[in-house]
Amino acid sequence: MVDKSHLSDKAQKDLQLVDAAINGDQSAYAELMERYRESIYYMMLKMVNNTDDADDLTIEAFGKAFNRLKQYSPNYAFSTWLFKIASNNCIDFIRKKRIKVTSMDTGIKNDDGETIFIDAESNSRNPEETAMHKQKVMHMRELVSKLKPRYRLLVEKRYFEELSYEEISEELDLPLGTVKAQLFRARDFLANMMAKTKDTI
Repeated sequence: MVDKSHLSDKAQKDLQLVDAAINGDQSAYAELMERYRESIYYMMLKMVNNTDDADDLTIEAFGKAFNRLKQYSPNYAFSTWLFKIASNNCIDFIRKKRIKVTSMDTGIKNDDGETIFIDAESNSRNPEETAMHKQKVMHMRELVSKLKPRYRLLVEKRYFEELSYEEISEELDLPLGTVKAQLFRARDFLANMMAKTKDTI
């Protein structure tokens, strides 16, 4: 039996939602996302200073958290666990894109008052890294070409043409929510394909 006495009322409610989600209650996933979407988004925005990237990273954070929900331990609050996943994912993103990070020495406070410090590099690529990056892009394009047409089109618009969600929604005459949801699914498919072919990257 898990001792929940150390958890706040809010954290105990989160735990009930986590249990419900693990047992297949789709509305519990939606409620967890509703409770933390805004705070995760603003944390991502502060870290990357780009609204589209913050949007992407928010969706990714929830995707990763929901995929690992069974690994969550109520020894600490769900929000603490979720913020850690979001910040780690964002740090990886920053390192990969070599985003120049400013004003991160003070860290970022999450909902529980904990300070998360960012440690990210901002070096430009050397010739070897540039060559490897080109190879990875070619490999990524090859994987994207194997997606179903509707997913392939969205990924190409978002990541190759670098259109915003709003621009894609307008151009393809799709609701904004549909664009975001299908891009999330497409990224999921790509991640699985990349995991299977990681030795070739």
